[in-house]
Amino acid sequence: MIVVLLLNTCFLFNKIAVTLYLLYNQVGLAFLTGVGFTLILIPINKLVATKIGELSTKMMSSKDERVKLVAEVLQGIRAIKFHVWEEHFIHKINLIRDKELKYLRGRKYLDAICVYFWATTPVLISILTFTTYVLMGNKLTAATVFTSMALLNMLIAPLNAFPWVLNGLMESWVSLKRIQRLMKVPYKFGMDMPDLDLKSYYTTLPKDESELVALIKNGTFIWGSQHSNNEEITSANCAISNVSLRVKKGELVGVMGRVGSGKSSLFAALSAELEKISGVVALANLEEGMGLVAQQAWLQRGTVRDNILFGKNFDDVKYRAVLEACCLQEDIDSLPKGDLTGVGEGGTTLSGGQKARVSLARAVYQDKKLYLLDDILSAVDVQVARHIFQKCVKGMLKDKTCILCTHHPQYLLSADHVIIMEDGSITKQGWSFLLLSKPSFILSDYDEFLSSSEYDMGDSKKEKKHGDTIGIASLGDTTSLGGDSLLEEEGREVGTVRFGVYLTYWKAVGHLLGVALIVAMILMQSSRNLTDLWLSYWVTHANSTLSNVTYGAVEDDTKYYLTVYGILAGLNSVFTLLRAFLFAYAGLHAATSIHKLLLNSIMRARILFFDLSPLGRILNRFSSDTYTVDDSLPFIMNILLAQFFSVIGEIISTIFIIIYGLPWLVLILAPLVPIYHWLQNHYRLTSRELKRLSSTTLSPMYSHFGETLAGIATVRSFRATSRFKRENEYHLELNQKCQYASQAAGQWLGLRLQFIGVAMITGVGVIAVLQHQFDVANPGLIGLAISYALSITGSLNGLVNSFTETEKEMIAVERVSQYVTEVEPERSRELCSPPYGWPSQGVIVFKNVFLKYREHLIPSLDGVTFETRPAEKIGVVGRTGAGKSSLLVALFRMCEIDSGEIFIDTVNIAHIGLTALRSKLAIIPQDPFLFSGTVRENLDPLEEHRDPQLWDALQRCHLVAAVRKLGGLEAHVGPGGSHLSVGQRQLVCLVRAVLHNAKILCIDEATANVDQETDGYIQQTLRSSFRQSTVITISHRVRTIMDSDRVMVMANGRVIEFDTPEVLLQDKSSQFYQVSNYDFQ
Repeated sequence: MIVVLLLNTCFLFNKIAVTLYLLYNQVGLAFLTGVGFTLILIPINKLVATKIGELSTKMMSSKDERVKLVAEVLQGIRAIKFHVWEEHFIHKINLIRDKELKYLRGRKYLDAICVYFWATTPVLISILTFTTYVLMGNKLTAATVFTSMALLNMLIAPLNAFPWVLNGLMESWVSLKRIQRLMKVPYKFGMDMPDLDLKSYYTTLPKDESELVALIKNGTFIWGSQHSNNEEITSANCAISNVSLRVKKGELVGVMGRVGSGKSSLFAALSAELEKISGVVALANLEEGMGLVAQQAWLQRGTVRDNILFGKNFDDVKYRAVLEACCLQEDIDSLPKGDLTGVGEGGTTLSGGQKARVSLARAVYQDKKLYLLDDILSAVDVQVARHIFQKCVKGMLKDKTCILCTHHPQYLLSADHVIIMEDGSITKQGWSFLLLSKPSFILSDYDEFLSSSEYDMGDSKKEKKHGDTIGIASLGDTTSLGGDSLLEEEGREVGTVRFGVYLTYWKAVGHLLGVALIVAMILMQSSRNLTDLWLSYWVTHANSTLSNVTYGAVEDDTKYYLTVYGILAGLNSVFTLLRAFLFAYAGLHAATSIHKLLLNSIMRARILFFDLSPLGRILNRFSSDTYTVDDSLPFIMNILLAQFFSVIGEIISTIFIIIYGLPWLVLILAPLVPIYHWLQNHYRLTSRELKRLSSTTLSPMYSHFGETLAGIATVRSFRATSRFKRENEYHLELNQKCQYASQAAGQWLGLRLQFIGVAMITGVGVIAVLQHQFDVANPGLIGLAISYALSITGSLNGLVNSFTETEKEMIAVERVSQYVTEVEPERSRELCSPPYGWPSQGVIVFKNVFLKYREHLIPSLDGVTFETRPAEKIGVVGRTGAGKSSLLVALFRMCEIDSGEIFIDTVNIAHIGLTALRSKLAIIPQDPFLFSGTVRENLDPLEEHRDPQLWDALQRCHLVAAVRKLGGLEAHVGPGGSHLSVGQRQLVCLVRAVLHNAKILCIDEATANVDQETDGYIQQTLRSSFRQSTVITISHRVRTIMDSDRVMVMANGRVIEFDTPEVLLQDKSSQFYQVSNYDFQ
């Protein structure tokens, strides 16, 4: 774009210089008055352009901030809907949007000033030039006037384009500086630059340490954001400090510690995701990388097989062995298309356990020498965890070096080495049988478990096969989507942009404002054409009466003609100013309205929409399409309306000329009109589809880039950087092909319109000569006709281009309109309001409830019926895919049930509004959601609690120390809560629940990512803070729910057992007894 703008700038200056020289030949020094006026405007325009550049920088910064927040909201949309935070985040996004619009408003009004100056400049130059020419004692003749007019009309295009080119250069300069800032960011390591990056972080292993695979010696590390923010580096804010670690080939090393002790940071240090402050880090097989399985599993949009292969060639024997080792074979067998079934972006359509196992399978299939397994066993139930440990960690990876972070000490009894971490440091390390057999503060809560354990590290014949179903849902324990329906390409319209799209934009502008704008455009163009016609009349009349009048009469006539000419020029200037500011205001009004409609539609969409739509596709509407609606569309539509009314004015004037002066001109125009119509229609059809293709190819580019950023640690660890760069370049190339084809189509049209212009000018000239031979020529009208013929080429070319570009930019409105009109909102009908103080007992009743996430799927809840008691504590267990999380989906009405009824304290929840329902419930979800902001904003986004209440809740949830270390309530938690560990983020969600103090609390695997000591603290908090509340706890850890009043066992979407733990444990044939037996063995 910068190259094109620079070329256009050079072309404009050349055209202006040549035109002014020719103008001097016609009117002599009289042209200097017009040039002087132009020179006066240059510093004004420079000042305006500089201010526009400043506002553009600020606007783009606000746009980035808004898009970043929208991306976070989309990633955490489930938590937002659970907590009824839609209005809060709509308000928060709108605040940033208002700031963005403030800068956009300033830009548009300054643009309006530019438009006014440069649209009126040709008229003002004309009147100044001709007035000076007459006052210098010269007589106006048709040759002088209309040759000069033709030259002045040639100035219209470059002068009108100059502010746009200048503003475009300023915007391009702003974008270039932003790109330069990004390019200056220090590179992370990649396969492209091994010498530059890998060796600057890692040290070569000593030759006498050949048995080592990994080594850290006196290592101190921080997160890169701390260094970039110039924070003072102290031991308190280091991620890990003074750590020393030696890992030998083939060892199984266990890492344990409380929540936030630095376990994941240790893995980040080994994989170079932290910034090294001091110490030594060394790895064997550095170029090969390592198999990282992150605590928060990262998956790509694609098939299950794509995610596991991760760019490797398919080996059937190895692939099936990996599926078996990671306990995925039966999952794959249950899918309609097996491992070719689609997976949603980020794995949103899988449960936490399923994502963890697919992530593990991906790492195992890569066949690395070193594996970093970060808490892979917490997200799955006990049976699956034992299977993975025996068949995968101790099976397929038995000859590999594995560092396993876990909160389950029973799996580390056979480890070669155990590390215990506390506050970012290694406090103890040594042989497992020594550390795990001695009581310590970190293991005190494990003593009873270890002493009573009859854990068998070998294969267990008692282990049963179990089904596991990959499915679509907000929480994931549902049935399969089937096929690859999740991989559908983004749909696009075909053909002419529908009238309804233009109507949408018209409504966004406003009917009254739209009519006022059209009236202003008509008045502006009418005054312009009347000025030209008056000048033609002046020349013809003056020449015909020159020999019959005295000098005084001629002087009076000149004053009269000049006065009328000046009045018309003044009116044109006023109408141009009115039109410029009306259009700026109309564009801003439309941009504000359309963004609000889009944001409200997305925030109120059903959760299924987010499961099926990639994040990049939705984000494209808020970034590229919104920017088009904000800036590009008003810009090109402004040009379109100016060109349209200009051509209409010229056509009306030409008809007048044909009737009164050049009737034979019809012979030239008649064949050119159909040719012009065919050209513009053919071009419009092509360029419109190219624009749609361009917009459609942007979404995969955004999605791929977003996925890469989300899983950058995994990509780097696997040394897959080059492949991801190639994939990004592939998506970019597809988009660039569309852009190139669109530019080529524009050049194709321009060349052919030039031919039409040449034919028209030639025809007018020939007819004028013939009429002059027969003495039937009107010199004024002939001159005006030639003047219009010279400018009509540019006008027609501009009209077609601007109309086509407007149609292309309207596709952004079309795409936004799709989400506004076609995205199905959640059903929030309210047949009745719940009684005051509801719910008071917290009694939940399910009556024969059936729930399917999509029509063709089997039910996730298959006739579920149960009833709780007031303030009862219910534990829910069952294998992955049993329907546990679907209970919460139905209770919160995240998906509407197909049949049956759900009551809370005798109130049918289907009859009340979603806000009324969800605001009375609390949830601690499996995947904790924290957004960029302070600790206070994440704990209490609605600002309903005072500081003492916040600190009390933090105290009860054992988070005070972590928050104080972070910097207090005003400390920032980082994007997605990155400054906190996963376990600490889970505790933040617990604090939210404590503050909410709802009568019904739902817990979905909330303790999966915390150590058992912290789990014990959480259980204490739940018992003390929710004594009078109904609590439904879904957990893989049976001991977590052993003190529940009753336990619900689910299988295949049905409740198969529901009784007290004591009663169920007495029946050795019960499913709960079997599950408990696995947990305690």
